[in-house]
Amino acid sequence: MTLSNTNTTIDYTFDQQHIWHPYTSMTQALPVYGVVSAQGCELTLDSGEVLIDGTSSWWSCVHGYSHPTILAAMQQQLLSLSHVMFGGITHQPAIEVSKRLVQMTSANLTKVFLADSGSIAVEVSLKMALQYWQGRNKPQKQRIMTVKSGYHGDTFAAMSVCDPDGGMHTMFGNNVTKQVFIPAPTSKFNEPLNQTDSNALEHAFSQHHQDIAAVIIEPIMQGAGAMRFYSPAYLTKLRALCDEYQVLLILDEIATGFGRTGTCFAYEHANIEADILCVGKALTGGYISLAATLCSDEVASGISDSPAGVFMHGPTFMGNPLACAAATASLDLLLQGDWQQQVSAIEAQLKQELASATDLAQVQDVRVLGAVGVIEMVSSVNTAQLQQAFVDLGVWVRPFNKYIYIMPPYTISAAQLTQLTSAMVSVAGSIADSRNKQQFISHG
Repeated sequence: MTLSNTNTTIDYTFDQQHIWHPYTSMTQALPVYGVVSAQGCELTLDSGEVLIDGTSSWWSCVHGYSHPTILAAMQQQLLSLSHVMFGGITHQPAIEVSKRLVQMTSANLTKVFLADSGSIAVEVSLKMALQYWQGRNKPQKQRIMTVKSGYHGDTFAAMSVCDPDGGMHTMFGNNVTKQVFIPAPTSKFNEPLNQTDSNALEHAFSQHHQDIAAVIIEPIMQGAGAMRFYSPAYLTKLRALCDEYQVLLILDEIATGFGRTGTCFAYEHANIEADILCVGKALTGGYISLAATLCSDEVASGISDSPAGVFMHGPTFMGNPLACAAATASLDLLLQGDWQQQVSAIEAQLKQELASATDLAQVQDVRVLGAVGVIEMVSSVNTAQLQQAFVDLGVWVRPFNKYIYIMPPYTISAAQLTQLTSAMVSVAGSIADSRNKQQFISHG
C-alpha cells in the first residue's frame, strides 16, 4: 500500500452527524473514507493510503482521474461561461456534445435532450413515450413495460420501473405508478434466446400492448439490479415485438454506454436501434454530472403533435456549458482513442484472473463481459466489513448485496488490475473460509 503526504483534514464527526451518504442510515452510519485527491486510477486518502479504484466512481470515470484533456476543456470553459439558462438561449458546448452523441449513436437517433443526471434522463424518456402517444391519438397507451431485476434510478417514475420485488425501492410500492413487469431474461449472453424467454415476451405483448407506451430495459447487462448479462437475441426479439405491436423501445445505456460491455453501446451486440436512448455516467468521463435522452424524428414529431405542442420538461441546469465541455472532451478521447483495445485487454485479464474464484465455497458464479468482472456469492455480504478488507489490500471495491464486482477505468494498467482481481479472490476466499464466514456474511 502506497503512502502519500497530505495536509488535508477531514471532519469525520461533522460528516457523521450531518451529511447523508447514498443508501445509508443517519443513526447507524456506515464507515466512510476521506479522499483528498485522485490521479489516474488511484484515490489518495487523508491517511496517506493510495487505493486502486475498481469502481470508476460508480462506473463513470472511464479515462481515470485528473485527465489533462478533460481538465483543460473544463478550465477553458469555466473562464468564459460556466452556466446560462437553456430556455431561449443556446451555446456551442451544447451543440458540440450533441453533435457527437448523434454521430456515435444509431442513425435514427437525431434529437438530443440534455439533462442533469441518469435518473432524470430516464424520467425524460418515460415522459417522451407517454406524450408521443398523445400526439398519435392513442392516449390510452400510458403504462410502461419492463423486466424484473432491473434498475433505472431513484426518482419516482424511474423507481416505478425498477425491480418491484427485491429491489431497493420496494418500500415505495404503494406510491409509484403500477407498471407491467415480465420475468428477467434467463438466456445467457453467449447463448441463443431460449423458449422460456421467447414465450414470456410474446405473452406479455399480446396481453398488454393496447395500453403499453414503451418498454424500458438495460441492454445486455442488468447493473445495480443483479449484475447479470443476458443474450443479445433477447433484445432482437424485443425490438421485433415492439415493432409488431406498436410499442416504443427505450434503452437505458446509462451504465453500459461508451464502451463498458465491449461495444460503444450495448445495443450494438444485438444490432438493433432504440426509439429512445438514455445515456449518462461516462458521458463526461465522470468529471461532472450530465446525461442525455436521445430520440428519433418520429418520436419528436409525435411529441410535437401532442396537445401541449412542446415537450414538457426543462431542468434549471439543462445543457450546462461546463458539463457539456467536459463531455465533449471525454467523447473525443473515446472517438480518437483505443478504448476497444483497452476494454478487450481488461476483459481477457478479468477472465483469466477471476477464474479461480469459481472453485471457492460460497461463490455462486463468476462472470465477465467487457470491462466488468463479477463474483456472485451465495449469500449477501457485509458491505462495511468487506469494504475495510479491500482498503487493507490497497484497493477500492464496493460490494453490494451478493456481488463483489469491479468496473475499472479503461486506462488501468495490467498490474493495477491484477491487484484488484487478487483482492477480489482473496476476500471471496475469506468469506468461503468457514472460520471467517460469519464475519463477512450480512446479518440483514
